[in-house]
Formats: sequence, structure tokens, C-alpha cells
Amino acid sequence: MRSSFISRNNNESYRPGLRQERRAAALLLGPSLAGTAVFYLLPFLEVVRRSFTDALGRRFVGLSNYKTVLANSAFRTAASNSARFLCVCIPALLALSLVMALLTRAAGRQGRVFSASFLLPLAVPVASIVLLWKVLFAQNGLANTLLAALGAQPVDFMGTGAAFWVLIATYLWKNSGYDMVLWAAGLDRIPQSQYEAAAVDGANAWQTFWAVTWPGLGPTLGLTALLSLINSFKVFREAYLVAGSYPHESMYLLQHLFNNWFLSLELGRITAAAVIVVGVMLAGAGALWALRRRLQRKEKRC
Repeated sequence: MRSSFISRNNNESYRPGLRQERRAAALLLGPSLAGTAVFYLLPFLEVVRRSFTDALGRRFVGLSNYKTVLANSAFRTAASNSARFLCVCIPALLALSLVMALLTRAAGRQGRVFSASFLLPLAVPVASIVLLWKVLFAQNGLANTLLAALGAQPVDFMGTGAAFWVLIATYLWKNSGYDMVLWAAGLDRIPQSQYEAAAVDGANAWQTFWAVTWPGLGPTLGLTALLSLINSFKVFREAYLVAGSYPHESMYLLQHLFNNWFLSLELGRITAAAVIVVGVMLAGAGALWALRRRLQRKEKRC
């Protein structure tokens, strides 16, 4: 009886504090949630509605817009290029940024100071990146000048399939520093005692990485992959400014397609395509989030 009475009193004294915290959280999050609902959620719901209507948004046409989009060759090309871009750039970015984080960590204090320089591409304006892109990869740019000096044939970087790899290189150069910081935060979460135990057991660097470092980076992997997926859709700015609305086919992305359809007022097709892309993105983000939660639970059990 006494223990239950004490427990009941403790719960009663705890509930008012919990209510206050919830009220404070609601007050702080309220303006942001209201702004998100007004400027993002409600417009997207209108997009969903318009995807089932005609161009004027008055007559219900069912799945006609979706059938038109899926049968469109330009949409298939842009979707294929976007999927190819994601499948190449995200694994490459995760691997490159992880190697950078490990190297800077191994370098100690000097490496931490040097790692700040990898964040500079994020501060560079897009116009400067485009100018650098043109200087390097133009027909008479620095890259072709170097190839000519080595006796090789010049390459039309922006007019051939090489444009896709130029886009990949630009994305990696700009975002590797950001992901490196995320990996570094994950490395700091791994207890030093685990590395000491691995050293006592005689594990080498490679064995330590697979037995200690990589399992400890599980939760960081999901978050970093999710943010990399989101940032990958921002590469359109550079591609559009350097190559215009109709670049080489290898780098014709969904953002190019949406921009061109918007200019021609193809509202039915663009709304249907937007709903399809958002659905795929939400499915991918949900899978990454589920993977992150699963890795977090596994880490807690260990």
C-alpha cells in the first residue's frame, strides 16, 4: 500500500511538469507547423487534386494525366537519368565523405582544423560554381587544354555523355564536406573503450573498422543518406545555369522536364508527374528512416 501510494504521488507530481513541457513544445512548434501547412501541405494537396483534373482544374479526368505522363518519352528519359544520378552519386558521396572523415580523424587536431576547408564549397555562390564549370569543361577550357598537352584528343564534356559525369563530380565536390561533418559526429559517438578493447584483442585497423567503427556508424548512415537524397535534388541549379533548359540527354533531369512543362503550361502533366516523384521520394525517405531506426535499436541492444 505504501509503495503504491508513493508511486501515485510521484506520478501526480510528474504530470504537471510533463504537461508544461508539452504546452511549451506546442507553442514553439506551432508557428513552424502552421507555416508548413499553409505554404507546403495545402499547396501540395491542391497539386494532388489538380493531377486528377483537366488543365483548368475544373473537369475530373481520373488517371488520364498519369497515363499521359508515364507514356511520355521525355518523362521516362528524365526519370531514368535522375534515378541513375541518385544510384551513382549517393553511394559515391557516402563513401568519399566517410573516407575524408576517417582521414581527418586519424590526423588528430590538425585534421580537424583542415576539415573546415571542405565546407567552403557550400559557401560558394552558384554563379561562381557555374563560372568555374565553364572554365574547366568548355570546349577550349582547362581540361581540354591539359588533354591536348598530354597528346590526347579534346573531349566535348558538355555535348556528350561526359556531361553526366561532370554533374556527378560537381555534386561530390560541393556536398562531400557537409557529409563529412555528419560522419565525424557519428565517429565521436563511438565510445573510446571499444577501440581500446579491440586493440587489446590484437585487431588491426581493418578489423577495428568492421568490428567497431562501421557498426557504431549505423544510425549516422541512415541520416546521412537521407540528407544526401534531399540535397541531390538541388543540383538542378548548376545544370540549368550552365546548359540551359535542354542540356545533353545524359543530364536531362526531372527538374529540367518540370521547368519546361511549366513554361508551356502543361499543368495536368506536371501535377501528375510531381505526385509520382513525391511518392517515390517519400517511399525512399521512409525506407531510409526505417533503416535508421532499426540500426538505432540494434545499437541500444548491443
